[in-house]
Amino acid sequence: MKQKLILLAAAILATGVVACREQIESKVSNSEASKPAESTTAADGDTQHAGAEVKPGTYEDWCGEHQVPESMCTRCNPSLIAAFKATNDWCDEHGLPESQCRICNPGLKIERPPKEEGAK
Repeated sequence: MKQKLILLAAAILATGVVACREQIESKVSNSEASKPAESTTAADGDTQHAGAEVKPGTYEDWCGEHQVPESMCTRCNPSLIAAFKATNDWCDEHGLPESQCRICNPGLKIERPPKEEGAK
């Protein structure tokens, strides 16, 4: 009888551990999805942020920190927020343009334009 109780307690404990682990993994997975893309610096020497002189919509117009066009990055340039709000492109919950909110739109892909031929 004592051995059966020990086995039952071990089974209950193991089930609890597995359930707890799954819950923790789920929370970690969800928190990873809510993080902005990690900043990157390309091997070819690209910087994190575009300079003011770059043409919007080009390869050089890229915020490496937030993975969106620099000319549309509200986190680097908060003065752009009003324009996004005026066009009803704003996610109040996450403080980003809805068109850039990967939390609300997990399948959203914002791709950097390709380099122009002959560009360095």
